[in-house]
Amino acid sequence: MQNKFSTLIMGASYGSLWAIKLLLAGHKVKLVCLPDEAGLINKEGIRVRMPVKGRDGLVEIDSNKTPGELSAATPDGVDPSQFDLVTLAMQEPQYRSPGVRELLDAVAKARVPCMSIMNMPPLPYLARIPGLDAASLRHCYTDPSVWDSFDPALMTLCSPDPQAFRPPEEGTNVLQVSLPTNFKAARFESDAHTAMLRQIQADIEAIRFDTGDGEVDLPVKLKVHDSVFVPLAKWSMLLTGNYRCVQRDEMRSIKEAVHSDMDRSRKIYDWVGALCQAMGADAGDMVPFEKYAQAANGLTKPSSAARALFGGAANIERVDCLVKTIAAQQGMQSGDVEETVSLVDARLENNRKAS
Repeated sequence: MQNKFSTLIMGASYGSLWAIKLLLAGHKVKLVCLPDEAGLINKEGIRVRMPVKGRDGLVEIDSNKTPGELSAATPDGVDPSQFDLVTLAMQEPQYRSPGVRELLDAVAKARVPCMSIMNMPPLPYLARIPGLDAASLRHCYTDPSVWDSFDPALMTLCSPDPQAFRPPEEGTNVLQVSLPTNFKAARFESDAHTAMLRQIQADIEAIRFDTGDGEVDLPVKLKVHDSVFVPLAKWSMLLTGNYRCVQRDEMRSIKEAVHSDMDRSRKIYDWVGALCQAMGADAGDMVPFEKYAQAANGLTKPSSAARALFGGAANIERVDCLVKTIAAQQGMQSGDVEETVSLVDARLENNRKAS
């Protein structure tokens, strides 16, 4: 019989999508979240809705009807040494929060393999990229010291390409998938830890979900790659779409950011891809612009970063700052990226003054 793994997921919003895939594959999951969320999840489970090719409407998956085992807890109610894998699914600024910070440090010290599904790659992951000066990137993080206890060999990154949101009229245990693409993970340094990811990949591939009128192959798979650069393909998307939702006085949808000036969007997208290749990525690690532009047609809401900024957030994930800083190390510069970073900086400064 195949091993069944126990995964701790820090973050129950986006983390619910990864959780439901693990539960459908028969694995055990514990979600770390706020007390009210934990209480609701332990009472009712989670529900994830996603579009399935060839079907009208959304397919809903109820965790109570999966073969896996789900529970939820607050950060102080968890011993990370009891898990085979830890997934980081919170926004980067949240890791300095009281309780979360201590749990993250305990994860590092327990030496449990960790997979991030954040847009912002954890600093220890960047330390795995040959020739990159990770120490010079600390200013891009809300609090870089939260990552200091980690061994880079135990950290990997998974590109969070699927897009999902919590429907505002529903409980916090409901997640709706708007773009059902795949999670693309880099291997761990260890063969044994990578083998665990590859088994989870195979288990997810094998899932056939009974909708009540037949079995379907659900979207959103895990794809494990040997290259440390594959998850960085998301950077082109973030700098072309997500961060460009931020305008001086208002926000716009990702679709509008990408499609309002396609030539400019393609230029930014290709520039970020060229930066990744200058770092050592292969052209095949990247996603073609046309594929992203087509996906962006369905992204009719502003990005979470833009919504947070215009909601008054004093900190957000700064992949824009990260890309600009790494580019400077490589002797590269983009006026479009500089403009984006300036707009985000200005909005953050306003928010911090207001708070």
